Amino acid sequence: MEVFQDYAYYYNAFYQDKDYKGEAAQIDLLLKKYGENVKSVISFGCGTGRHECELYNMGYQCSGIDMSELMIEIARKHVYEEGKNIDFFVSDIREHKSQVKFDAVISLFHVMSYQIGNRDILDAFSAAKNCLRRGGLFLFDVWYGPGVLSDKPAVRVREIDNEENKLVRIARPVMHDKENMVDVCYEVLVINQKTNIVKKIEETHHMRYFFRPELEYFLQQAGFELICNLDCNTLEETDYGSWTSYFIARAV
Repeated sequence: MEVFQDYAYYYNAFYQDKDYKGEAAQIDLLLKKYGENVKSVISFGCGTGRHECELYNMGYQCSGIDMSELMIEIARKHVYEEGKNIDFFVSDIREHKSQVKFDAVISLFHVMSYQIGNRDILDAFSAAKNCLRRGGLFLFDVWYGPGVLSDKPAVRVREIDNEENKLVRIARPVMHDKENMVDVCYEVLVINQKTNIVKKIEETHHMRYFFRPELEYFLQQAGFELICNLDCNTLEETDYGSWTSYFIARAV
């Protein structure tokens, strides 16, 4: 399950133009629409903590967990520098146990799609249930099966520059039909701007795409009631053009 190892050093660089504020505004809207007086939120797979910082700015009490020690280190450094009171912990979302009950658990940027086995996803859902008060919300996004199969993953190349390095990322997908899974094989070239020395990083991220009936079943097994699922871009009903989908469930 350990991913984003060396890649974590360049994670924020690749996603520097990601609209964390806009996505946090979506989450705020959904929490208010489907929740009841949601104030405290824990994020499963928080990465470097950018969504949590935006939610904190909106008045939420935030915590975050991630299994990457490096990403948690970056998140803690960032909130310390900005004077934000957000707790970040190194923990596996499949095994996390909390003595504190939260109003909502969120899991963004397709963290749940990294749970490629049935046991993995059920354990992650059960851990989320353990963190919630009765009636609390569980909101997460995944790669959505109908959209993935309608518009299959393709090779993608991205280049960015910062003061020190030029970064080139090549993502090559390999699909596995029997497992509903895609191996995303990343090759990152880190080219020093001054010396032209090239460092190559290779990682494979195993991603599962999901369909509503299977997620509804796993949620029920973990003690949730599925409320709805929505297209991540439009917040409208999903269709065959929906590559990613939010799922919103309530702890029962």
